[in-house]
Amino acid sequence: MTSAQSSGPDPYPGMTPVAYYGPPPEAPSAAGFGGAMLIVVSLFQVLQGISAVAQDTVYVTGVDYVYAFDVTTWGWIHIVLGVLALAAGIGVLARQTWAFVTGIVLAGLACLANFAFIPYYPIWSLIIIGFYLLVIWALSTRFSRRAEA
Repeated sequence: MTSAQSSGPDPYPGMTPVAYYGPPPEAPSAAGFGGAMLIVVSLFQVLQGISAVAQDTVYVTGVDYVYAFDVTTWGWIHIVLGVLALAAGIGVLARQTWAFVTGIVLAGLACLANFAFIPYYPIWSLIIIGFYLLVIWALSTRFSRRAEA
């Protein structure tokens, strides 16, 4: 027992009193989940882009529409967005503030790119859009928690 504690019998000998109740500051959070998901989804996007660049025949070319680019062009768009999002995801896990903002912006751009890619690969594009929306929500929770404090 130290002199800073109150006098009297110690109800829990050998234990240090805890002043803070709740998860430790280094506990995983929704933002950490968002960073990990950003890395995984960006890897999927890079693979989607590589398959579009390597073999144009993997994707179905349907009717003409407003956002009609060559499939190879879409592949490079997906690769660039995926690599940038991968870097932002690593930054989020390293708790860099710039990475949270960049991750939200890149996830939004990737949603738009996948929306425009829907005619080529509809189900996969919708799944990726859903994952990116989840990433945007998870990364945004950091800013809402900061506003409450």
